[in-house]
Amino acid sequence: MSFVKRVVLDTSTLVSAALRVESVPSRAFLKALGSCEVCASEETARELDEVLSRPKFDRYLDRTERTAFVELFETYATKFEVHESVDDCRDPEDNKFLALAISCAADVLVASDQDLIALHPYRGIPIVTPTDFLAFEVI
Repeated sequence: MSFVKRVVLDTSTLVSAALRVESVPSRAFLKALGSCEVCASEETARELDEVLSRPKFDRYLDRTERTAFVELFETYATKFEVHESVDDCRDPEDNKFLALAISCAADVLVASDQDLIALHPYRGIPIVTPTDFLAFEVI
């Protein structure tokens, strides 16, 4: 078992958590909110807002509810300034999560994106799926 205090969640995990309330990503998000310091940067928070604002998600969840999810996330997430730039991920859009994890000294990065998971571990930071995160113990 790994012990976790500080966690970064990628946008894919957060979008799944918002759209499917009973899903594993939703349970992982709630666990992180309830027992860890959830970390974000301006860039990762902005991406979440932009993605959940897309009209394609209207059929899954009302825009008002998606906006409320973003507000919940932004209320409880601790914002960190990211000073390091990385370019190790095969999807350049995902490098912001790696840089955030380094900047906030995350204990784990929870990702649903295979481009991030493929880097596990990254500079000593475990990158795990939401399912794997549910098995972690928090302190």
